[in-house]
Order: sequence, then structure tokens, then C-alpha cells
Amino acid sequence: MNSVEKRAILGVGGIFALRMIGLFMIVPVFSVYGDNYAHATPFLIGLAVGIYGLGQAIFQIPMSLAADKFPRKPIIMLGLILFAAGGIIAANATDIYQVIIGRALAGSGAVSAVLMALLADVTREEMRTKAMATMGLTIATSIMLAFAFGPLLVGSLGISGLFWLTAGFAILAMLLLFVVPTPMRVLKHNLDNKSIGEQLATVLKIGDLNRLHVGIFALHLTMTAIFVILPHQLTEVMGLSVRQQGLVYLPLLFVGFAVAIPFIIIAEKKRKMRQVFLSAIAVMTAALAFLAFGSQIGVGIIVGLLLYFMGFNLLEATIPSWISKRAPVANKATAMGLNSSSQFLGAFVGGAMGGLLLNQSNLLAWGLLSLVMGIALLLIIPIAQPPYLSSTTVTIPKNINIQDWSRQMLAVDGVDELVVMAKEQVAYLKLDKTQLTDDSRQQLSSLAQSPLDI
Repeated sequence: MNSVEKRAILGVGGIFALRMIGLFMIVPVFSVYGDNYAHATPFLIGLAVGIYGLGQAIFQIPMSLAADKFPRKPIIMLGLILFAAGGIIAANATDIYQVIIGRALAGSGAVSAVLMALLADVTREEMRTKAMATMGLTIATSIMLAFAFGPLLVGSLGISGLFWLTAGFAILAMLLLFVVPTPMRVLKHNLDNKSIGEQLATVLKIGDLNRLHVGIFALHLTMTAIFVILPHQLTEVMGLSVRQQGLVYLPLLFVGFAVAIPFIIIAEKKRKMRQVFLSAIAVMTAALAFLAFGSQIGVGIIVGLLLYFMGFNLLEATIPSWISKRAPVANKATAMGLNSSSQFLGAFVGGAMGGLLLNQSNLLAWGLLSLVMGIALLLIIPIAQPPYLSSTTVTIPKNINIQDWSRQMLAVDGVDELVVMAKEQVAYLKLDKTQLTDDSRQQLSSLAQSPLDI
């Protein structure tokens, strides 16, 4: 990876980590501490946990559509401001309805897809797989760390203190945004004259993308529901306080993470993404089915959770990479927005479902969650392997008009996309090598004013 890509991964990864830790620290403790708010009921507690997902689901798509037409960074900044404001409202809440409002406002800062699209802009095709997998692992790790540290911190900070941390993390994320390079995208097909309906239709016609949306929906539905149900079961079965439960999540996180890494490498390097992806869903389905019968004893809970976390890490790491490969060049943010909307809609439904299942039998609660993952597996099975494209890096020649130079580069046959970072004097060319000819290679070398290895 070059220095531009490393900066981008550091900045975007840091923003993701701060947002995810802030959001998910609440999840494993709120079903217990939420009773302290006025007007709290099991359903409203579950709603407060999952409502941020509804805000994300509603606003991901419009923000992503805008990010395919306008610069991405101002949209990300707006989302982080809303995220911070929601944390402040929840931190000052005295009843459950105020918490729900704060969580909903935080969720309306729906910029996950825009962040992914920004990262895709500033990474080469060959490095994009590694970058997206890194983001997937960052997201999965951040969520798991949040599940671990939320219970450890709530005793000293209280629920309001965790919400204040959420707001503080949002401010830090705003500062990190300045670390990420600012790209200028140049596309063969301009979106300025495309309606929102046309943008959406282009993406919704791709069946494999829709299957990925189903996968992320089921993943976050089950994950959110689990952490509404689980704190009570760990107390009843293993006698653990909420603070002690964080010490259960941490080792499971690291073991599940370590086991998942070799399979992520196999998926990317050996181009076995489909096989690994479907296997991960099957493992998660089996893990939830195991919990339906084995969660009456501590060992059963530990084994079931470990299997689930292994599959969780695999899916979180592979889905962003797959979306970046399969999405149309000019509609990357829109495709990622639909995926993020599905993700957070799943979290919303999972939070509400977890609240409803809180007082149900283990067989019913875990069995229903296993059924959700099983149905998702059946719907996703027809998915094909993602395409594998190529790109190259060009140092922008000195003393040229970058706009004119970009248009000339993009006019060459075989060039699908050009991303220019004028400050760094670097451009990325996304190439379809099946359309490259000897003449087009010579044209590109001439425009680059140096030989290109393509």
C-alpha cells in the first residue's frame, strides 16, 4: 500500500471504530440498566437499543445518493454532527422516550456507506480488497470491543456516561476526517442528469447485491437481538453481573477473530469468497440452533457464542469488499447505502424482536433467530463469485491542467474510472483489461509521461 492508501485506511478506520464503539457500548447493558428510566418496558428498552438502526436505515440511502453526486466529505461531517447531537440528548435523558429520541437522532447521521465509498475512491483496485477487508475487521472488532468495554465501564460511568462517551467519540471522528485524502472522481457516465429513481434502479437490478443486503440484514438482526437477550441469561445461568460479562465477551472476541482471519485470507487470496461466505452463514445458523438447546448451561452459551462470533467476523469482513467489487463504478455509494440501510434496519428489527423475546423460553428465542439466519442462507445460495478487476497508480505530470488531463485519460478505451488526488499528485485508474489495446496502453503511457505497467 502507498502512503495515500495508508492515510485513508487510518482515517476511515478510526472514524468507523469511534462510531461503532460509541453506538454498541450501550447494547449489552441497556436491557438491564434501561429499567432505571421512567416509563421503561421490555419493548421500549428493546426499541431504544434498536431505534438508531431505523434512523440509519431511513437516511443511509438519501445520503448515499447525494454522495454519488456531490463531494463525500461534507456529507460525512454532517452525519458526525448528528451522531454527536444524539449522544448528548441521550446522555441528558430522564425517561425512556428521551433516550429513544437521542438514539434515533444519532442514527440519522447515516454515513457508513459514504465512508466506504470514500475509502473505495482513494484505494487502488488491487488494494481495495485489503482495504475493505480491513474495514470489515475494524467494524467487527469495534463492535466486539464495545460489547466487552460497555459492561466494564457502565459501573463507574453509568448509562449517561456511556452516552457522553458517544458524543466525545463523534468529535474525535470529525478530527480524523481531515486525515483522509480528498479525492476528485472522474467518471465516464456523469450522474448529474440521472434522477434518484434511475440511480436506485441501476443498483436494485443487480441480484447479487440484493443477496448481500439480505445477508447483512440477518446478521445485524440476530446480533442486536442476542445482546438484548444475553445479559439476563448470563446472569441467570452463570451468575455473572453485567460488569463481569465483559470478561466473557473479550476472550470470545479474540478467539473468534483469530479463527476467522485464515478464512478471510482464503476468501480474498484464493478467490473463494462465495464458499467462505455461505459457510459462515451456515455456521451462524448452527450456532443459534445450538443455543436453543444448549444455553441452559454455561458451556453451551460459550460454545454457541464462539461459533456465532466466528461467522460474524467473517461476514463483517467480506461484505464490504464484495460490495466494492460488484457495485457499478458510478453508483458505489448508492450500493453501499442500500447495504448499510439493510444492516441498520436489521439492527432495528433485532432490537425490537429482542425486547419481545426477552421473557420467552430459550427454545423459542434462539430458535427464531436460527430460523432467520437459515432463511437468509437459502436466499443467498444462488450468489455468484464477485468480479476481480485491476487498477494502476499514475503520478500526475507537473505543469498540466488536471481537468483537461483527466478527461483525456478517461477517454482512453479500457479506462472505467479515474480518481484524482491533486494535493498528493496521484491518480488511480480503474481498468477493464479486456478492452485495453496496444494503442490504448501507448496513449496512457503518453499521457502519464512515463511507461505504465499495464
